[in-house]
Amino acid sequence: MTGPEIITLGCRLNAAESEAMRRLAGGQDDLVIVNSCAVTNEAVRQTRQAIRRARKARPDARIVVTGCAAQVEPEIFARMPEVARVLGNREKMASGSFVPSLSTPAAAPGTESEARPSTSLGTNDRLFSAQAEVRVSDIMAVREQAPHLAAAYAERTRGFVEVQNGCDHRCTFCIIPFGRGNSRSVPAGLVIDRIKALVGEGHREIVLTGVDVTSYGPDLPGSPSLGLLVERILRHVPDLERLRLSSLDCIEMDARLFDIAVGEPRFMPHLHMSFQAGDDLILKRMKRRHLRADAVETVTRLKAKRPEIAIGADLIAGFPTETEAMHANSLALVEQCDIVFGHIFPYSPKRGTPAARMPQVDPGTAKARARRLREASARRRAAWLQRLVGTRQRVLVERAEAAASVGHAENFAPVRVAGTPDVKTREKGSIVDVTVIAVENDQLIGVAA
Repeated sequence: MTGPEIITLGCRLNAAESEAMRRLAGGQDDLVIVNSCAVTNEAVRQTRQAIRRARKARPDARIVVTGCAAQVEPEIFARMPEVARVLGNREKMASGSFVPSLSTPAAAPGTESEARPSTSLGTNDRLFSAQAEVRVSDIMAVREQAPHLAAAYAERTRGFVEVQNGCDHRCTFCIIPFGRGNSRSVPAGLVIDRIKALVGEGHREIVLTGVDVTSYGPDLPGSPSLGLLVERILRHVPDLERLRLSSLDCIEMDARLFDIAVGEPRFMPHLHMSFQAGDDLILKRMKRRHLRADAVETVTRLKAKRPEIAIGADLIAGFPTETEAMHANSLALVEQCDIVFGHIFPYSPKRGTPAARMPQVDPGTAKARARRLREASARRRAAWLQRLVGTRQRVLVERAEAAASVGHAENFAPVRVAGTPDVKTREKGSIVDVTVIAVENDQLIGVAA
């Protein structure tokens, strides 16, 4: 190894920040960083499971746990004998946070260390006996986005740049604002400089990430919008070939961003929407800011101007009080909005959220409804992929194999470029023009055009 092992759970923003932590931690080969997710109870369970697996695989390593679950529920991880240190989301971006502390050695597996009670754990100031050292401060006190977070994450083929963090909204099912704090934006100049550097290093596609990306700007001088940021990026980084957004909230899509999405060739025709439900009463109980008609209208307007745009969406099945009729409205939304990339999961109550106190839907019913939503989206996806047979697509190669290359088209359709003797069509980071000849295993098959 040449540095810490990092285990990342959850969103793309976590992936971006994991790479930032890798740089901050330097060449500590004996360090394992677990970057946790708190979006569901299952995500927290998976984090605990990942910690135990890491200890079993590397019994002599120091394990540091951070991320949203560590921020919201530090006591869960601080009591685990495998964990040496728990860091909040603010603390994980300080290089000193990963330096071993002589006064707080990691507990050996299966042993009890001297309890080290934490003293300042967010808004609740919870005190508890802990085996691990705890460094978790009040995330709500953070008012500025650290400039180095614009550096975010870069794969060999695609760069992820964090432009925003935190969230000012309080959806009743969501704990993330209490893990990430209030919304704060990275100044446009820093974002543009980082993207220029990534493009200079050979990255041909950039993805803008954040917790609530479309809320970008109000905390900055002049209150720039996300649309203005995107416009500036495209103007000041002319060598950038492909730009994407990780997700967006349809009700916050300003006119400038809409015009870019439908009219700018370098802005990729794939948008992932945070819809969450297709029934107005459920949306109200979720404390969402849009209605069903807003979602349908947004997609209808987008596709009228740019028909090739592919739509993804987050949807929750079995939210408290959801009836079969309400679920049917979400099923119909999949059809009306032609959702071909469905991020769908059954609702599970998250401690500390208002929805956890609402009348709950039976978990088995929620899982069954989630399955029906996935099946509906899978049918739309299959029909969409089939319609792409015979078309020409530009594919960013992300993985090269002996007889083929694998990547994504501009509309984010997965593509396998088969039987290509030209080495450039198999080189990671290449953009290849292909003709789609078939669909196999939920993937387009193309040949170099």
